[in-house]
Amino acid sequence: MRAPIVLVAACALIDAEGRVLIARRPEGRPLVSLWEFPGGKVEPSESPEGALVREFHEELGIRIEAADLHPLTFASHAYADFHLLMPLYQCRHWTGEVVAQEGQALAWVKPDALAGYPMPPADEPLKASLPRLLQHNGDAKA
Repeated sequence: MRAPIVLVAACALIDAEGRVLIARRPEGRPLVSLWEFPGGKVEPSESPEGALVREFHEELGIRIEAADLHPLTFASHAYADFHLLMPLYQCRHWTGEVVAQEGQALAWVKPDALAGYPMPPADEPLKASLPRLLQHNGDAKA
């Protein structure tokens, strides 16, 4: 039997200093204590960009515009019960102050320091490629 494909959108939110926001998975959730790029499951009625607009408002208390989300890369990973497909966007513009709305720990991290943060298996390969991708795309998207 084939595992279902779960579509989850994530975003490298980048501040003026070039740091990326990561969030620590809270108690009561799978893969607790691991760090991840903010985002969430894409509902059947929404696009990946729409899911990020919704999730960032719910989880971080900020407003982002779909037009400010730029595709960066993606992850594809087979977990035991499902296959995760995760487009990763970058965003450098938002309205409001980033505040954890669900009690999760947040950290602003330089891309080349991501290696020091344990992440879920799907996110792990992104840690090595993200610094290069952001350097390559930074000037065009800033």
